[in-house]
Amino acid sequence: MIQQAAAVSALSSYHWLGIPIAAAGAVLLALGTLFQHRAVEDQPAAAGRAAGSMGGGRLQALVRRPVWLAGTGMLGAAILLQLTSLRFSPLIVVQPIGAIALVVTTLATARMTRRSPGRRALTAVALCVGGVGVFVAVAALSAEDVEVSDRHLITILIVLAVVLAGVAVAFALWRHRSGAVVFTAGAGILFGFVAALAKTVIARLFQGDFEWLSLTCLAGLLIAALAGSFLVQNAHTRGTPELVVAGLTVIDPLVAVAIGITILGEADAAPPLAILLFLLSGATAVAGVFLLATVKKPPTAARASVRG
Repeated sequence: MIQQAAAVSALSSYHWLGIPIAAAGAVLLALGTLFQHRAVEDQPAAAGRAAGSMGGGRLQALVRRPVWLAGTGMLGAAILLQLTSLRFSPLIVVQPIGAIALVVTTLATARMTRRSPGRRALTAVALCVGGVGVFVAVAALSAEDVEVSDRHLITILIVLAVVLAGVAVAFALWRHRSGAVVFTAGAGILFGFVAALAKTVIARLFQGDFEWLSLTCLAGLLIAALAGSFLVQNAHTRGTPELVVAGLTVIDPLVAVAIGITILGEADAAPPLAILLFLLSGATAVAGVFLLATVKKPPTAARASVRG
């Protein structure tokens, strides 16, 4: 018992190292999303395209905008900080800390627009953050570390391939009829795979078992990240920055933790009550995302501009 207590204490102190790193990444995620959202909003769609579409010409124009590039740089730094935090702490501990970004985005948007977020937006944020918080608290108490095997990697890659194929088909068929919540959900799912694959690649590296399968996971990570980033740009044209951040900080960790539970088996020892709490808290957080989707974008003219 004494040995077990000492191990838990040492493990907990080590995990603390990733928390401030993940929190700093969450702040950069919020700021980067706000900058990108402003750049996309100020960049009109090409002639002959719907206002909410994101074509190649529009992307090329955005690449030349300093505001968009600054936001992209912040998002890149946020990803690097997240990967660094995964080196020190379990996925289920640091990934949901990104929910801080949702609070930062809501407050920053209110300050820039000089408008109160409103009861609906605040309720949605509370549902998102509360649901994610409970989900992770239960996961942290019932999960256990596992060694990442070849079977784990192959399973994740197969599921990712199915998801990518589904996203590609859905985008081809329904991109003009889909709202911001659909693009946000798709991006959140893909970035959930990015986080899970990053954790597995890091684990394999420190297990001394980094080979072709790990490299395949790294390639899958990059593909999912690029596809998710493209969906994020489309979401910016249709919804609020709060909604985009919600997709990246609510759906993302729920997917990542779900992969850890169902594929990696990190919660095989969890009691039935924990499984029930997973479902209820996850549903609460997702409900918050859908509630945010109903919050109308404030008039552009009323916003303080960030020019580039």
